[in-house]
Amino acid sequence: SKDEHDVETPHGRIHCTMRGVPKGDRPVILTFHDIGLNHKTCWDTLFSHEDMSEIMQHFAVCHIDAPGQHEGASTFSTGYEYPSMDQLSETLPLVLKHFGLKSVIGMGIGVGAYILTRFALDYPTMVEGLLLININPCAEGWMDWAAHKLSSLTHAEPDMIISHLFGKEEIHHNQNLIGRYRHHIVNDMNQFNLHLFIKAYESRRDLEIERPVPGCNPRTLKCPSLLVVGDSSPAVDAVVECNTKLDPTKTTLLKMADCGGMPQVDQPAKLTEAFKYFIQGMGYMPACSMTRLARSRTASGSSVTSFEGSRSRSHTSDGNRSRSHTNDGTRNRSHTTDTAHARAMDTTESKVDQAVPKSTEVSC
Repeated sequence: SKDEHDVETPHGRIHCTMRGVPKGDRPVILTFHDIGLNHKTCWDTLFSHEDMSEIMQHFAVCHIDAPGQHEGASTFSTGYEYPSMDQLSETLPLVLKHFGLKSVIGMGIGVGAYILTRFALDYPTMVEGLLLININPCAEGWMDWAAHKLSSLTHAEPDMIISHLFGKEEIHHNQNLIGRYRHHIVNDMNQFNLHLFIKAYESRRDLEIERPVPGCNPRTLKCPSLLVVGDSSPAVDAVVECNTKLDPTKTTLLKMADCGGMPQVDQPAKLTEAFKYFIQGMGYMPACSMTRLARSRTASGSSVTSFEGSRSRSHTSDGNRSRSHTNDGTRNRSHTTDTAHARAMDTTESKVDQAVPKSTEVSC
């Protein structure tokens, strides 16, 4: 069941779609899309995937559409001032208030990931965890700006959006996928409104986050974070850069093989599974049956790192937990068999500098 709402805020009307009913004090999954997309074209493949139905039994989902980006949006009047990225993040507490929600687990891609991160930095008590795809923590550099200015003279905006959403490999080899999204961008999006949204993203500020070190606590995310990027995504460098600015004890970087700019469309089963481990690490879902990814990982006999957040809540169905420390100072937690398999993921990083804790890096 879908429930659509327009939430009035000082920065415009936010179109929200609630799926499911919020459950008690449990957070709601809050999604935010990228440019050229709305919540349907961004997330439908993922949320209609069979593996996601298990997660949906435990959580309601609230999809956000940025102002003027939803299906059938009317054109803003000339002279309308589109909200900045900061202002868009300021609308989210009002969305939570509208639905009577205390907290969320954010899921964002590109622009949406940036906005949710800004929200979590400003309102840490409202965000319990973040799944961030293609997150770029930096303001647009002058080189990016020059490239965009140049390409906007030679290319139409849809081409710029396609090169933001997809990697070069996909653009050259996956004509069906690219054609489908180009058609959507040109025919289903309000071009005037879309242009304003893009301009707002190009004017974003640097997130100004820094990795905490002993004796110094700079501004960074306080919640568990799962950074996701496809190995041929145009955002690989930005995501790796973001990883260096987050608390390594609360962050996992997941690089997906055979995956381009949109893991939720390319690899929905893998992404769902990673998200499930992430939620289990926060203590919300009981360990479920051993899944494809865990099976292939454990069968390969490789080193195993569990997907466990910094806060372990007692309502997981985990009996006694044994923690063994490896020589290199990383903590390898092995659980009772079922749970170990359910949460196991292969880590590509084994030699870790003893002085500096590193965030878990996972490939799948």
